[in-house]
Amino acid sequence: MPPPSKTEDRARSKRIGALAELWPFLARYRLMVAGAFAALVLTACVSLILPIAVRRVVDGFETSAEELLNRYFLVFIVIAALMAFGTGLRYYLVTRLGERVVADIRKAVFDRVIGLSPAFYENIMTGEVLSRITTDTTLILSVVGSSVSVALRNMLILIGGLVLLIYTSPKLAMLVLLLVPIVIVPIVVLGRRLRTLSRENQDWIAASSGNASEALSSVQTVQAFTHEALSQAAFGRVTEQSFDAARRRIGVRAVMTVLVILLVFVGVVGVLWIGARDVRAENMSVGELVQFVIYAVMVAGSVGALSEIWGELQRAAGATERLVELLTSTDTVADPRDAAPMPAPTGAITFDKVRFAYPARTESAALEDVSFEVAPGETVALVGPSGAGKSTVIQLLLRFYDPQSGTIRIDGRDLREASRSDFRRHIALVPQDPVIFAASARENIRFGRPDATDGEVEDAARAAAAHDFLTALPKGYDTYVGERGVMLSGGQKQRVAIARAILRDAPVLLLDEATSALDAESEMLVQQAVDRLAHGRTTVVVAHRLATVKKADRILVFEGGRIVAQGTHDELVAQGGLYARLARLQFTAGLAAE
Repeated sequence: MPPPSKTEDRARSKRIGALAELWPFLARYRLMVAGAFAALVLTACVSLILPIAVRRVVDGFETSAEELLNRYFLVFIVIAALMAFGTGLRYYLVTRLGERVVADIRKAVFDRVIGLSPAFYENIMTGEVLSRITTDTTLILSVVGSSVSVALRNMLILIGGLVLLIYTSPKLAMLVLLLVPIVIVPIVVLGRRLRTLSRENQDWIAASSGNASEALSSVQTVQAFTHEALSQAAFGRVTEQSFDAARRRIGVRAVMTVLVILLVFVGVVGVLWIGARDVRAENMSVGELVQFVIYAVMVAGSVGALSEIWGELQRAAGATERLVELLTSTDTVADPRDAAPMPAPTGAITFDKVRFAYPARTESAALEDVSFEVAPGETVALVGPSGAGKSTVIQLLLRFYDPQSGTIRIDGRDLREASRSDFRRHIALVPQDPVIFAASARENIRFGRPDATDGEVEDAARAAAAHDFLTALPKGYDTYVGERGVMLSGGQKQRVAIARAILRDAPVLLLDEATSALDAESEMLVQQAVDRLAHGRTTVVVAHRLATVKKADRILVFEGGRIVAQGTHDELVAQGGLYARLARLQFTAGLAAE
């Protein structure tokens, strides 16, 4: 089973420079970055001064001047205090900066993906998007809030330590410098492999999250079809692939760490052996040797730390790429740069020779040469067999997709020339599968118009025949209805969705099988509410039930993505054909049910 990412993505994961994409988020907090950098430089400088202070103290033991020795110890305490203050300040600023930047990235990614058209989600699972927002940003947090700071500090210590090594003992320093290329080689060679494995690991984690999200969001269906074992097995396979990628990444990183530390400390021991001989020959003092040893350990430690941090930076580079992919993803549906404002809403709708095929199946047109007009205030019903293109009309009216050819206009304005939020403000939708959010019933209805008062919310619920069952809930309208409305029945969810559309009070009303989940009594009540709501509004109704469409001013009959007939109910029955056959089948089924 191949990893869920493209070859070119894997190649790009080799670029540690991807972390530069984080700069726009960091640049907003230049003062905090500057403060953190100043604290970092302070602690690095103090660390580099510390061995000199130790040397003075060690050599001071050989002096008879007690006052001088006391002064050395006092300076030592001052240096330690500066180290403590600088480290604390650096931790505060860097950690706060990391949390702030990651919060901004999460908001930026969510703001981007929430506005992407449904076409985008045909090629990516929502669980993977959530994984990028959570798991990938957590990796970035560890880098911005810790690793980059530690890496810079160790880089300063490495450079400063090498300079001071040469100052302390040029001879021993040259021996240390000979070790540097030997240490860098495994970092570079194994680092490339590590970057690739890091990106692969993150891809599998995202795939695992997507798999789990899909199964858990449909848990009732999974359990109803006793699919638990197969779902567990599928999730297990993806999770094991994730673990396998992580195991290989960890193995490469462990080998790199072992090689670097071993090479560094073997070299240091060899240098110390030569230094000890120089002390015995009185070519350097004990204090100088101690100072050199401390600098050598600091340099070795910084190299080892950098090799560790390098792996973290590579993982974060892969995570940054994945987030940037979302932030820079192109959408097939986009607002024009200079969108003209919509005219005063009347509700006129025009489809002019529209052809459309869904991106996932471009070879099969969902609509083919569809043309019709809906006058302001007119109610038009769309009927036909499943897959005929009825719901596609609703999706195109909301501009979730753009047609491949033809034009769709509302109030005379081509939808591609208007801002989506502008014309959607004039539309109320009741989908076939009502969406209920994990909030109170009142907030679910208020979703249709966030500034509505409690009284307006309750009036909308009464109009949708929802008031009685909502007031019977434990806390009435303020009852939490659970994720996806699990506390409500199918019919209750539909009535809440209809109340939401009623509250929106838009000039265009789209009903996609709005009464499909209702019993006969509720359907009658809701149909009365819909009739009142539709009065004076342009209404497009997708429905199978005759009770829903008989009152329509006009009925459009769809078959195979085309309009094959149109007229009133009586006219279409008299004509015979597809509508008459559908009506006869439904009427016969209704009699049989009685």
